[in-house]
Amino acid sequence: MTVLVLVAAVLALLLGVAGAASAHAGLSGSDPADGSVLKTEPQHVTLTFTESVSFSDDSLRVLSPANERVNPRPAQHADGKENTARVELSGKLPQGTYTVAWRVVSADGHPISGAFVFSIGRPSETAAVVATDSPDDTAVGRLYGVLRHVAYSGLALLVGAATFVLVCWPTAGATRPVRRLLTVGWVALTASTVALLLLRGPYESAGSVTSAFDLGQLGRAVTTRSGGALMARLVLLAVIAVLLRRWARRFDGADDGARPPEPGSRDRQVGALLAVALAVTWAFAEHAAAGIQVVLAMPVAVLHLLAMGVWLGGLITLLLLLRRRGPADQGVPASAIARFSRMAFRAVAVLVGTGVYQSWRQVGSWEALSSTSYGRTLVGKVAVVVLVLWVASYSRRWTARLVHEASPVKAVRVRAAERARVAQTVGAPPAPARQDHDTAPDAPAGDGPDEKAAPPASDADTYRRGLRRMVTVEAVLGVVVLVITTVLTGTQPSRAAGEKAAAASVADSGVRVLTVPFDMGTANHQGTVQITLSPGRVGENTVEAVVFTADGGLASVPELRVTLTQEELGIGPLDAKLKNQKGYWAAYDLRLPMPGEWTVNVTIRTTDIDQVTVRETVRITSVPR
Repeated sequence: MTVLVLVAAVLALLLGVAGAASAHAGLSGSDPADGSVLKTEPQHVTLTFTESVSFSDDSLRVLSPANERVNPRPAQHADGKENTARVELSGKLPQGTYTVAWRVVSADGHPISGAFVFSIGRPSETAAVVATDSPDDTAVGRLYGVLRHVAYSGLALLVGAATFVLVCWPTAGATRPVRRLLTVGWVALTASTVALLLLRGPYESAGSVTSAFDLGQLGRAVTTRSGGALMARLVLLAVIAVLLRRWARRFDGADDGARPPEPGSRDRQVGALLAVALAVTWAFAEHAAAGIQVVLAMPVAVLHLLAMGVWLGGLITLLLLLRRRGPADQGVPASAIARFSRMAFRAVAVLVGTGVYQSWRQVGSWEALSSTSYGRTLVGKVAVVVLVLWVASYSRRWTARLVHEASPVKAVRVRAAERARVAQTVGAPPAPARQDHDTAPDAPAGDGPDEKAAPPASDADTYRRGLRRMVTVEAVLGVVVLVITTVLTGTQPSRAAGEKAAAASVADSGVRVLTVPFDMGTANHQGTVQITLSPGRVGENTVEAVVFTADGGLASVPELRVTLTQEELGIGPLDAKLKNQKGYWAAYDLRLPMPGEWTVNVTIRTTDIDQVTVRETVRITSVPR
């Protein structure tokens, strides 16, 4: 029943928190820029991300206005930079609006995708259609997320149960509950790892569930960082299976009634090495492998995972042993409970210490705790951990009482009370019984040991029941912490989100491109003027203007004037003082004193006597600090 309750809690939490998980990396810039209008066709398209990325042959597609692909070759890293992706374009491209659709995999193993447009000559209608859903909001993405929860649960059960046997109570390895727990942990971790490896290709390329058995995709997935980590995990699990089978035979080979063989120091060393290696397969392909201080973050992530497994898996192991029923079942020794209590305390201390570092590394600021999904989820995890520590304090109290009940000093006092006799006066009546808290009640001389004054036999059972209740609550809360931890590993860290927003802000403030239509003075002839303002911030700016005819060709005009006005503050009009540069108009020293919405007035003289004035608004930002 306990196992069923824990499984139900896990499933309920999985369904409750199932949602699209953000990825770590983000697009920080592109060339051509989003929404830009180019005079000539570019030779290639380059994307820049906030961290290193990997991609497949179909990761970057450039689509023409007619929805035809114009990049004949797959993407490559630009100039050897791991945080870039570049594709070459076909030689001759028609004018119009082009769509760039991309999907790459960040260093922490999560796919990200997006799209943007640029135009050649002048903007036009486009038939290109790209998906805008989250990379995780697919059948493969949701299934992949559930399997990650199963993998973490299997790791906790396997590490916790094995540690309990190797450190706390070696005899527990011969019990059926512990053997089943080890088997369940190994099977859950192995099955989820195989499924994750099969789904890795469709997960990265937005494929269907049925494409999981595509050998080509599987081969490409194995060569990636995440796929290699999953393969290494399977090799380690195969070694663990052999060792578990060997240890089971050692227990089965013990004579009936004989004490099972205790694990030696070599067994503990091998177990610790395998546990560390398993944890490394997570740290190598998760958040610890990307961002700042990777050299320190990797071992911290390994310690965090191992402490989680020792604490939560050990709790579930102890809970199952405490709930055993039947006259043939031997209760858990108080000494084993005491050893686990000390070990769990150290594991929680490691969890808190490594968790504080990881929180600082991933969040980056106090404001991010409330302004980002990662920060809010982390606050929830901290609240549950505080509740766990409060419940654990009661578990330690019950453990102390149980250990005191079974202590040698207590047993000596009980045996002394059994042998105590009361001296009697010859011929006198028996003395009345006296109450003494340090000795047993007096008994007539010559009585046997049947009249004992030992503490009630129900005290130890009372302490065990109290401990069992607290351990149950602590284990359920531990499952909640595990689920939240798994959600955090699939959520974009606050620091990365801040870097992405800052990069987007810089990219957004880098160039302002305005395309303003105007009447050319001829029937049914509508021209356009393209104004480029760079960097689009307070201070000195460059202004360039190009005039296009109705058919998209360059137009030559006798005069072009651009002024900017800040109407709210009464500033302007400020004349850009454009000069004819033989094909376009430009000025390189326009100073804008204040941020905000500015009105751009463009006056185009089409003939010696005809001119037209059009206007548009542009947002000027402050200088970034």
